[in-house]
Amino acid sequence: MKTWKKTVFLIVTFGLIFLLPLLGSLAKWKGMPLGYGDFPAQKVEADPGFSLLYFSLACVVALIITLVLVFPGWFGFKKTEEAPRKAGAATPFPVWFWWSLPVLALSWFLMWARVELFISLESYTFVPLWWSFILILDGLVYRRNHGASIISRKPRVMQLLAVVSCFSWFAFEYLNFFVLENWYYPNNEVFSNFGNVFWFSLSYTTVLPAIFEWYLLLKTFRLFRNRYSHGPKLNVSRMWLIIYYILGLILAFGMGYYPYLLFWVLWVALVPMLSAAMALAGYWTPFTPVKNGDWSKVILVGLATLFNGFFWEFWNFGSEWFHDDAPTNPNYWKYSVPYLDKFHIFSEMPVLGYFGYLFFGLNCWIIWLIAAYVFKFDADIEVTEEQG
Repeated sequence: MKTWKKTVFLIVTFGLIFLLPLLGSLAKWKGMPLGYGDFPAQKVEADPGFSLLYFSLACVVALIITLVLVFPGWFGFKKTEEAPRKAGAATPFPVWFWWSLPVLALSWFLMWARVELFISLESYTFVPLWWSFILILDGLVYRRNHGASIISRKPRVMQLLAVVSCFSWFAFEYLNFFVLENWYYPNNEVFSNFGNVFWFSLSYTTVLPAIFEWYLLLKTFRLFRNRYSHGPKLNVSRMWLIIYYILGLILAFGMGYYPYLLFWVLWVALVPMLSAAMALAGYWTPFTPVKNGDWSKVILVGLATLFNGFFWEFWNFGSEWFHDDAPTNPNYWKYSVPYLDKFHIFSEMPVLGYFGYLFFGLNCWIIWLIAAYVFKFDADIEVTEEQG
């Protein structure tokens, strides 16, 4: 397949992600779904209540995923031995690590304490909180990786990650309309319409950088680096890739037509659609190493997103927990998940919802790669000690 045809194929596939749920929704509602176009999203209709059957099926899936992650040897993964690294002088933390610590502490305090001067300072804490956290993670990677991190070795990649992150999360906000707002923002009156778009654009720049920093940090630990690198080999034929691609198309349409029953498709449909499209076009995907039994990239980016998800939920939950009145943080969100909204530990997210983060990380990496293949930039986020 010629390069320009590959590019067109990826663009068309990405476009179908926006079109198919819309068509399904139009067929379902004979028009646009309730709440379509509200930004930030507002909850407009109560979800169906708890379903024991749906919950039980989800628990089975969650249990299988947990067993694979905790006991990979049961599923054909082999233990590997790695030569210990040579002992040497410890690499000091970079300067941006130290600068970010007080910014994080102050932003965290202002977000939860709700300090008001002539304006509500809580309204402006999300972006400095998360970018300082990203730089702290990068500093940890830098120290553990002997000076190799995204900021130190690939600062342009970090800039591109921020840009792609912004546009990719707007895509998820768009898709959220078709499942009738699985998440929404109760406090939507802090900024004007333009202010909402501007502030949320800045906020959305933090998603991909945080996930990939966690991914690189996990790779600095031998336990995570080798745990899933020698597993079952899975070489998928072209016919199966076409089947996966068509399945993704069907699910994307179904998400709009059955917004409650197929709400989870929001996190899953992009994986078969986009990864199959990339593979059919001959591009590298996070699943490519699986042909040789290396599942580490697929699993580690999922775990990275899960670990980061705890901080997303933790800081978000604190925006409301310490106050009797409504939160004034415009970035504060709540969930409205049909059938599964049961058993919360400390956050708005129900326990089973955390498993969605494993798939969300894959979605993010796939979208990042699609952007790189279409706009022709280097998508490699890996950093090693040997890089100069």
